Amino acid sequence: MIEFRNVTAGYGEFMILNDLSFEAARGKITLLLGPNGAGKSTVLKTLFGLLKVRQGSIHLDGLDITGASAKDLLTRRGVAFVPQGRNLFGQLSVWENLELGGITLGMKTAHQRIPEVLDLFPRVKERLHSAASSLSGGEQKQLEVGRALLLRPKVLLIDEPSIGLSPLVVTDVFRLLRDLADRGTTVLMVEQNVKSALRMSDDAIALESGRLVLHKPADELLADPHIERLFLGGAHASPTPARA
Repeated sequence: MIEFRNVTAGYGEFMILNDLSFEAARGKITLLLGPNGAGKSTVLKTLFGLLKVRQGSIHLDGLDITGASAKDLLTRRGVAFVPQGRNLFGQLSVWENLELGGITLGMKTAHQRIPEVLDLFPRVKERLHSAASSLSGGEQKQLEVGRALLLRPKVLLIDEPSIGLSPLVVTDVFRLLRDLADRGTTVLMVEQNVKSALRMSDDAIALESGRLVLHKPADELLADPHIERLFLGGAHASPTPARA
Protein backbone atom coordinates (compact mmCIF):
# COMPACT_ATOMS: atom_id res chain seq x y z
CA MET A 1 0.00 0.00 0.00
CA ILE A 2 2.68 2.50 1.07
CA GLU A 3 6.24 2.13 -0.14
CA PHE A 4 9.27 4.34 0.45
CA ARG A 5 12.08 3.61 -1.99
CA ASN A 6 15.47 5.00 -0.98
CA VAL A 7 13.93 8.27 0.21
CA THR A 8 16.10 11.17 1.34
CA ALA A 9 14.28 14.20 2.75
CA GLY A 10 14.68 16.91 5.36
CA TYR A 11 14.64 20.60 6.14
CA GLY A 12 16.74 22.94 4.00
CA GLU A 13 20.17 21.42 3.71
CA PHE A 14 19.67 19.22 6.77
CA MET A 15 18.54 15.73 5.77
CA ILE A 16 16.51 13.72 8.31
CA LEU A 17 15.60 10.68 6.18
CA ASN A 18 18.60 8.98 4.65
CA ASP A 19 18.04 6.45 1.87
CA LEU A 20 14.97 5.13 3.71
CA SER A 21 13.08 2.16 2.30
CA PHE A 22 10.10 0.37 3.85
CA GLU A 23 6.60 -0.89 3.10
CA ALA A 24 3.39 -0.53 5.12
CA ALA A 25 0.67 -3.06 4.34
CA ARG A 26 -2.86 -2.23 3.27
CA GLY A 27 -5.49 -2.36 6.01
CA LYS A 28 -2.92 -2.67 8.79
CA ILE A 29 -1.62 -0.43 11.56
CA THR A 30 2.08 0.17 11.11
CA LEU A 31 3.79 1.82 14.06
CA LEU A 32 6.88 3.99 13.58
CA LEU A 33 9.33 3.79 16.49
CA GLY A 34 12.67 5.31 17.36
CA PRO A 35 14.35 7.92 19.53
CA ASN A 36 13.73 11.65 19.16
CA GLY A 37 15.18 12.88 15.88
CA ALA A 38 15.01 9.44 14.25
CA GLY A 39 12.74 10.77 11.49
CA LYS A 40 9.35 9.37 12.47
CA SER A 41 7.30 12.55 12.06
CA THR A 42 9.36 13.44 9.00
CA VAL A 43 8.15 10.24 7.35
CA LEU A 44 4.53 11.35 7.75
CA LYS A 45 5.20 14.90 6.57
CA THR A 46 7.15 13.68 3.55
CA LEU A 47 4.48 11.19 2.58
CA PHE A 48 1.81 13.90 2.89
CA GLY A 49 3.70 16.25 0.60
CA LEU A 50 4.71 18.75 3.28
CA LEU A 51 8.42 18.07 2.76
CA LYS A 52 10.22 17.64 -0.53
CA VAL A 53 11.72 14.30 -1.48
CA ARG A 54 15.34 15.02 -2.43
CA GLN A 55 16.09 11.51 -3.67
CA GLY A 56 14.10 8.31 -4.08
CA SER A 57 10.35 7.89 -4.48
CA ILE A 58 7.13 7.21 -2.59
CA HIS A 59 4.46 4.88 -3.94
CA LEU A 60 0.82 4.40 -2.97
CA ASP A 61 -1.01 1.38 -4.35
CA GLY A 62 1.80 1.03 -6.87
CA LEU A 63 1.46 4.61 -8.12
CA ASP A 64 4.34 7.04 -7.79
CA ILE A 65 3.08 9.94 -5.63
CA THR A 66 6.48 11.59 -5.17
CA GLY A 67 6.02 15.35 -5.21
CA ALA A 68 2.22 15.23 -4.98
CA SER A 69 0.73 18.10 -3.00
CA ALA A 70 -1.08 17.66 0.29
CA LYS A 71 -4.30 18.83 -1.42
CA ASP A 72 -3.97 16.20 -4.15
CA LEU A 73 -3.21 13.46 -1.64
CA LEU A 74 -6.18 14.45 0.48
CA THR A 75 -8.78 14.94 -2.23
CA ARG A 76 -7.70 12.46 -4.92
CA ARG A 77 -5.63 9.79 -3.19
CA GLY A 78 -7.56 9.37 0.04
CA VAL A 79 -4.68 10.23 2.39
CA ALA A 80 -5.53 12.10 5.62
CA PHE A 81 -3.03 13.47 8.14
CA VAL A 82 -3.66 14.16 11.84
CA PRO A 83 -0.51 15.98 12.99
CA GLN A 84 0.89 16.22 16.49
CA GLY A 85 -0.62 18.82 18.83
CA ARG A 86 -3.91 20.64 18.52
CA ASN A 87 -4.96 21.78 15.06
CA LEU A 88 -8.49 23.07 15.51
CA PHE A 89 -10.21 26.41 15.04
CA GLY A 90 -10.62 27.10 18.74
CA GLN A 91 -13.29 29.81 18.56
CA LEU A 92 -15.45 27.83 16.16
CA SER A 93 -17.89 25.18 17.35
CA VAL A 94 -17.43 21.44 17.05
CA TRP A 95 -19.95 21.44 14.20
CA GLU A 96 -18.17 24.26 12.37
CA ASN A 97 -14.80 22.51 12.69
CA LEU A 98 -16.33 19.40 11.15
CA GLU A 99 -17.85 21.46 8.34
CA LEU A 100 -14.44 22.91 7.54
CA GLY A 101 -12.94 19.43 7.58
CA GLY A 102 -15.41 18.37 4.91
CA ILE A 103 -15.24 21.51 2.79
CA THR A 104 -13.64 19.68 -0.14
CA LEU A 105 -16.60 17.30 -0.19
CA GLY A 106 -19.19 20.02 -0.60
CA MET A 107 -21.54 20.95 2.23
CA LYS A 108 -24.31 18.54 1.27
CA THR A 109 -22.01 15.51 1.47
CA ALA A 110 -20.24 16.83 4.56
CA HIS A 111 -23.57 17.29 6.36
CA GLN A 112 -24.55 13.74 5.44
CA ARG A 113 -21.33 12.33 6.87
CA ILE A 114 -20.98 14.39 10.04
CA PRO A 115 -23.61 12.38 12.00
CA GLU A 116 -21.86 9.07 11.30
CA VAL A 117 -18.55 10.53 12.49
CA LEU A 118 -20.17 11.93 15.64
CA ASP A 119 -21.57 8.49 16.44
CA LEU A 120 -17.96 7.34 16.90
CA PHE A 121 -17.35 10.04 19.53
CA PRO A 122 -20.37 10.32 21.87
CA ARG A 123 -18.72 12.86 24.18
CA VAL A 124 -17.84 15.15 21.28
CA LYS A 125 -21.37 14.76 19.98
CA GLU A 126 -22.67 16.10 23.30
CA ARG A 127 -20.55 19.25 22.81
CA LEU A 128 -21.66 19.86 19.25
CA HIS A 129 -22.29 23.59 19.66
CA SER A 130 -19.44 24.29 22.09
CA ALA A 131 -16.30 26.14 21.02
CA ALA A 132 -13.55 23.68 20.18
CA SER A 133 -11.23 25.45 22.62
CA SER A 134 -13.59 24.55 25.49
CA LEU A 135 -13.22 20.82 24.91
CA SER A 136 -10.85 18.72 26.98
CA GLY A 137 -7.60 17.57 25.40
CA GLY A 138 -9.05 14.15 24.75
CA GLU A 139 -12.18 15.56 23.16
CA GLN A 140 -10.11 17.85 20.95
CA LYS A 141 -8.02 14.93 19.71
CA GLN A 142 -11.16 12.93 19.01
CA LEU A 143 -12.56 15.90 17.07
CA GLU A 144 -9.36 16.08 15.00
CA VAL A 145 -9.56 12.39 14.17
CA GLY A 146 -13.26 12.69 13.39
CA ARG A 147 -12.60 15.61 11.06
CA ALA A 148 -10.11 13.47 9.14
CA LEU A 149 -12.55 10.55 8.99
CA LEU A 150 -15.14 12.71 7.21
CA LEU A 151 -13.11 12.13 4.07
CA ARG A 152 -13.31 8.35 4.53
CA PRO A 153 -9.57 8.07 3.94
CA LYS A 154 -7.90 5.00 2.53
CA VAL A 155 -4.78 5.99 4.44
CA LEU A 156 -4.65 7.69 7.84
CA LEU A 157 -1.38 9.24 9.01
CA ILE A 158 -1.45 10.09 12.71
CA ASP A 159 1.31 11.62 14.81
CA GLU A 160 1.38 11.11 18.60
CA PRO A 161 -2.37 10.64 19.17
CA SER A 162 -1.92 9.98 22.91
CA ILE A 163 -0.18 13.25 23.87
CA GLY A 164 -2.03 14.97 26.71
CA LEU A 165 -4.72 12.31 26.96
CA SER A 166 -5.81 10.24 29.92
CA PRO A 167 -5.09 6.49 29.76
CA LEU A 168 -8.80 5.77 29.27
CA VAL A 169 -9.08 8.14 26.30
CA VAL A 170 -5.85 6.77 24.82
CA THR A 171 -7.35 3.29 24.93
CA ASP A 172 -10.48 4.56 23.15
CA VAL A 173 -8.40 6.26 20.42
CA PHE A 174 -6.30 3.14 19.85
CA ARG A 175 -9.42 0.98 19.66
CA LEU A 176 -10.88 3.33 17.08
CA LEU A 177 -7.70 3.07 14.98
CA ARG A 178 -7.83 -0.72 15.31
CA ASP A 179 -11.44 -0.73 14.14
CA LEU A 180 -10.59 1.50 11.16
CA ALA A 181 -7.78 -0.82 10.12
CA ASP A 182 -10.00 -3.87 10.48
CA ARG A 183 -12.43 -2.18 8.08
CA GLY A 184 -9.68 -1.59 5.52
CA THR A 185 -8.04 1.74 6.36
CA THR A 186 -4.26 1.73 6.26
CA VAL A 187 -2.88 3.46 9.38
CA LEU A 188 0.68 4.75 9.70
CA MET A 189 1.24 5.98 13.24
CA VAL A 190 3.93 7.66 15.31
CA GLU A 191 3.43 7.09 19.03
CA GLN A 192 5.60 7.42 22.13
CA ASN A 193 3.31 5.21 24.22
CA VAL A 194 5.10 2.24 22.73
CA LYS A 195 3.74 -0.80 24.53
CA SER A 196 0.10 0.29 24.34
CA ALA A 197 0.49 1.17 20.67
CA LEU A 198 2.16 -2.14 19.86
CA ARG A 199 -0.78 -4.02 21.36
CA MET A 200 -3.07 -2.38 18.79
CA SER A 201 -0.65 -2.49 15.84
CA ASP A 202 0.11 -5.12 13.22
CA ASP A 203 3.65 -4.17 12.29
CA ALA A 204 6.41 -2.05 13.77
CA ILE A 205 9.16 -0.16 12.01
CA ALA A 206 12.10 1.25 13.95
CA LEU A 207 14.13 4.15 12.62
CA GLU A 208 17.46 5.53 13.69
CA SER A 209 19.08 8.57 12.05
CA GLY A 210 16.47 8.38 9.29
CA ARG A 211 17.27 4.79 8.37
CA LEU A 212 15.36 1.55 8.81
CA VAL A 213 16.88 -0.62 11.52
CA LEU A 214 14.04 -3.03 12.23
CA HIS A 215 10.75 -4.16 10.71
CA LYS A 216 8.80 -6.98 12.33
CA PRO A 217 5.31 -7.95 13.55
CA ALA A 218 4.19 -5.80 16.47
CA ASP A 219 3.45 -8.77 18.73
CA GLU A 220 6.97 -10.11 18.24
CA LEU A 221 8.49 -6.75 19.10
CA LEU A 222 6.25 -6.42 22.16
CA ALA A 223 7.78 -9.63 23.49
CA ASP A 224 11.34 -8.52 22.68
CA PRO A 225 13.40 -7.88 25.85
CA HIS A 226 15.26 -5.14 23.96
CA ILE A 227 12.14 -3.04 23.38
CA GLU A 228 12.99 -0.34 25.93
CA ARG A 229 16.54 0.01 24.65
CA LEU A 230 15.19 0.16 21.11
CA PHE A 231 12.78 2.95 21.94
CA LEU A 232 15.30 4.92 23.95
CA GLY A 233 17.85 4.94 21.19
CA GLY A 234 19.62 1.61 21.04
CA ALA A 235 17.91 0.22 17.99
CA HIS A 236 21.21 -0.66 16.39
CA ALA A 237 22.04 -2.87 19.35
CA SER A 238 19.16 -5.24 18.75
CA PRO A 239 20.32 -8.53 17.22
CA THR A 240 17.09 -8.83 15.20
CA PRO A 241 17.73 -8.08 11.51
CA ALA A 242 15.43 -5.90 9.44
CA ARG A 243 12.75 -7.74 7.55
CA ALA A 244 12.65 -7.35 3.80
